[in-house]
Amino acid sequence: MYLIVTRTFPPEVGGMQNLMWGLARSLSKINLIKVIADYKEGHEEFDNSVSFSIERVKGIKILRKYRKSYLINEYLNKNPKIQCVIADHWKSLELIKTKNKKICLIHSKEINHIKGSRLNKKILEVLNNVDHVVANSNFTKKLAIDLGIDEQRIIVINPGVDPVTEIPKKDLSKAEEILKGKKQRLITVSRFEKRKNHEKVIMAIRNLKEIYPDIIYTCIGRGDEENLKKLVIELKLEEQIVFLRDVPIDLKNALVAKSNVFIMPSIIYKKSVEGFGIAFVEAAQYGIPSIGGKDGGAADAIIHDKTGIIVDGNNLDDIYSGIVDLLSENKFIEFGKAAKENSANFDWDKIIQKYLKILN
Repeated sequence: MYLIVTRTFPPEVGGMQNLMWGLARSLSKINLIKVIADYKEGHEEFDNSVSFSIERVKGIKILRKYRKSYLINEYLNKNPKIQCVIADHWKSLELIKTKNKKICLIHSKEINHIKGSRLNKKILEVLNNVDHVVANSNFTKKLAIDLGIDEQRIIVINPGVDPVTEIPKKDLSKAEEILKGKKQRLITVSRFEKRKNHEKVIMAIRNLKEIYPDIIYTCIGRGDEENLKKLVIELKLEEQIVFLRDVPIDLKNALVAKSNVFIMPSIIYKKSVEGFGIAFVEAAQYGIPSIGGKDGGAADAIIHDKTGIIVDGNNLDDIYSGIVDLLSENKFIEFGKAAKENSANFDWDKIIQKYLKILN
């Protein structure tokens, strides 16, 4: 039996939530599992729909941490059949006392603290005492080693994706309406955060519209986009840039599938860094190539000059050239076919086999 300890889990939405859900669901097909997760309003319907046990822990954040660790330690003491504890974050293991095998996932941002700092020391105390540290990309592994995590404990396992389902025709039609019949179509699906680098893409569009007057850039996400909207007005790009939030999943997939290029040339912003970028793989499933940034784990999801292009996100000319490269002579079609083929390597059925090697 495996015990999964996580702070992030559906019905809450997000990349980490999807990762822990995919891992839990895939492992539940192989062995008994139990999930101990943070409380989420309206979780009952979701919890009742799954085939494994989920226990939720309520309370204000600072107290929940201690209550949750007490419950986990008590559960481990009463259940000697637990073979392994799998955690989504080093903080999930900080107060856990057990001799059971422990596996902790890392994703870059949460470990990116100055070497020798108080937080760095706390992270090393936890991660250098687990059996395996699972890095979501080779970039994250290198960062972990540089910050003092024992290299022998680290294994790279990229996040997995589920097979795509057919997109309803009504959503494909709605996507075409939103895209206004434009010919050159770029899209980003992510939170509006500095490291995602929407700003540089918008600035590149300002120059691109001179040679591609039919270009459109769709930005789907949540967060503070007000400064981006001001930039769009300042550059007179109201006809080229579309901002969307709270988009239903089928319509989001339709907009991705109807685009030519997925673009997210991420940068390192303060301590925030893109550890992997599952959105690149999700776009590839629909035959859409990507442009990603060199700073982060995008290179694990994008094969440069085959399934997409890796650029310097801090260099506007590099982003501009990458877009032109994929749009020229419709090269995005050839790259998209390769991207779709490569996306099969990230199916959960294949990814879970890598976890089983360290679990067994």
